[in-house]
Amino acid sequence: MPKAQETAVYTHGHHESVLRSHTWRTAANSAAYLLGSLKPHMRILDIGCGPGTITADLAERVPDGRVTGVDHAPGILEQARRTAAERGLGNVDFAVADVHALDYPDDTFCVVHAHQVLQHVGDPVQALREMRRVTRPGGFVAVRDADYAAMTWYPASPGLDDWLDLYESVARGNGGEPDAGRRLRSWALAAGLTEVTATSSTWTFATAEERAWWSGLWADRTLASAYAARATEGGHATPERLRAVSEAWREWGRQPDGWFAVLHGEILCRKTPEEA
Repeated sequence: MPKAQETAVYTHGHHESVLRSHTWRTAANSAAYLLGSLKPHMRILDIGCGPGTITADLAERVPDGRVTGVDHAPGILEQARRTAAERGLGNVDFAVADVHALDYPDDTFCVVHAHQVLQHVGDPVQALREMRRVTRPGGFVAVRDADYAAMTWYPASPGLDDWLDLYESVARGNGGEPDAGRRLRSWALAAGLTEVTATSSTWTFATAEERAWWSGLWADRTLASAYAARATEGGHATPERLRAVSEAWREWGRQPDGWFAVLHGEILCRKTPEEA
């Protein structure tokens, strides 16, 4: 089994403001590029499953198969188990895992999926090698990651410009790559995957309700999450700067013509027999 190579620290942690976003995610709004490739019998590994909402959606789409959700943080898996139980799903299980060194035999899964994971890991190419290793020939490695530098909004806000500069500094200081979306195809090729379909999609927040939700969770996250602690402890920001960024989020959320788009890169990689 390859030795774990994780050096990155998960920037966000699992504060309520973070889980507010994670529990909103569904297979439809976060894995649409994959859904057309699913078949009812498939066995799926969902890496970085968090609270399990995408995992549960995938399990519903493979009623004759099975989904295993794994996460590096043991505590969040209890919430994931509750999510699956509340939806009456019997074909899903959860475990602790490190994507750099997965504790599964070669050629185990039909699909290995990771959403918003590679931006946070220490060695994304090694992670993709492991994902490829445990995928069966003919199966799929499916990855989607945001690209922070490509996020865009209206109206202009110097405070949100400062947020972006600060977030990228904190994320890179933690060993991650916040602009992962644009790099996914390159990382996949470096990992030895040869049949790579690269696409992109967005989340867009424009209605009053969407603006209030998106701005509120980032305003809270900037002050109260692990990200806030790492920003100050790492010397990236003072508490005063964080308060100013938080207020900039709330101010943007109050704008009646406000609009925010999050670009994601996506790769759907078929494992060829030659890669087995």
